[in-house]
Amino acid sequence: MHILPQLRKLEEKHRETLVVLGVHSAKFDGEKATRNIREAADRYNIRHPIVNDADFAVWKHYGVKAWPTLMFIDPEGKVIGRHEGEFSFNDLDRVIQQMIAEYDAENMLNRDLLPFQVRAIEEQQRPLSFPGKIEVDAVTGPGRLFIADSNHHRVLVTSLSGKVKTIIGNGEVDEFSFGEQSFDDGVFDNPQGMAVDGDTLFVADAGSHTIKRADLKTKTVTTVAGSGQQALFRHSGGDALENPLNSPYDLGLRNGILYIAMAGFHQLWSLDIEAGTIEPFAGTGVEAIKDGLRPESMLAQPYGLAVQNGNVFFADSETSSLRIAKIGDGGRVVTLVGTGLFDFGDAEGIGKEAMLQHVQGVAAGQDVVFIADTYNQRIKRMSLGTLQVLNVAGSGRIGDADGPSNHAEFNEPAGLAVAGNTVWVADTNNHAIRVIDLVDNQVSTLELAGL
Repeated sequence: MHILPQLRKLEEKHRETLVVLGVHSAKFDGEKATRNIREAADRYNIRHPIVNDADFAVWKHYGVKAWPTLMFIDPEGKVIGRHEGEFSFNDLDRVIQQMIAEYDAENMLNRDLLPFQVRAIEEQQRPLSFPGKIEVDAVTGPGRLFIADSNHHRVLVTSLSGKVKTIIGNGEVDEFSFGEQSFDDGVFDNPQGMAVDGDTLFVADAGSHTIKRADLKTKTVTTVAGSGQQALFRHSGGDALENPLNSPYDLGLRNGILYIAMAGFHQLWSLDIEAGTIEPFAGTGVEAIKDGLRPESMLAQPYGLAVQNGNVFFADSETSSLRIAKIGDGGRVVTLVGTGLFDFGDAEGIGKEAMLQHVQGVAAGQDVVFIADTYNQRIKRMSLGTLQVLNVAGSGRIGDADGPSNHAEFNEPAGLAVAGNTVWVADTNNHAIRVIDLVDNQVSTLELAGL
């Protein structure tokens, strides 16, 4: 997922000579179903063929050891090179240009375009397209919802009942700009997590690798962190606008500090809004699960977070875990649920007896944390007093069905928000926002009005 933007640029530049074949060798059970892979291809705008290597046959045949791995195959079908990990577009572009020149000299290239059949989707006709995250403001006036309409590249501001009040972003992806932009401009590229402070909304714009600030009064958007380029190596931060970021996916705000789930770095970061500086908050950047003092801990693709009572609760997706990082000097990272990079399942229980599968979202309520157990198609909660993890909603089956909480069906829910006895769910692959009534134990779909 993190190399797709560079890969897409290479496919476009060398469309007559370069063919990309994706091989999906799934780690999680939830990623092995062809239906789910097809949804992911739509979500990330992948337009090349994909092999579902569910049994790791291709992986083993080519001796692959890491995600992602690029294999280079010449016009005669011979493997001529490999690359493990992320890459710079310019570096790989130079290599491919050298290959093209070499095989052109030997008259080995066929420039006929291959007619791949791409599944057509009427994305613009949907009210929502793969909503990633959701935020609630139950304090201001009658209340507001903020919906990251991720694949429409916009954020919707609605009432708690779904009436659309404001649309931030025009659905297009414009060239990155540090300057002030109008809500009517193309200001986002795959927006995800948000944090609201009165009439200010902060947005983790994952596609542009930036953090943006939307002024709900003046209806303008400015960039507050990120250079607009994806960071290809970990760094120690500094000036927020001069340092590149890597896939920021969720936000939480406390006392003027914005906490960021920086999935691409396998870290949490913090942004001092007034000072305009940014730095790592937790994690060494090594992908693993290791508790300890924040700078010494190890994380694995944190996708969701929530700030509550001096703590940052976060969903560490690749370890299928719920973890907590203490704010303040000497703060530590402690794992509440989860044990390893390849340990996952679907089980209730106390603490590490419970099991999750690629959890992507969290929301903190009063003495409870709600969990979007994404690949198990469930919403769960942990009581902070007992560490008991219980199912709140979802049958565990992939589907799109309202009704009693234990019979409702989701499709890879990724974002949560909670206020009082209501939980809002960004049901990503169903292109919908679902509402859980904790009193009546019922799930319903939010009807959007005014789009």
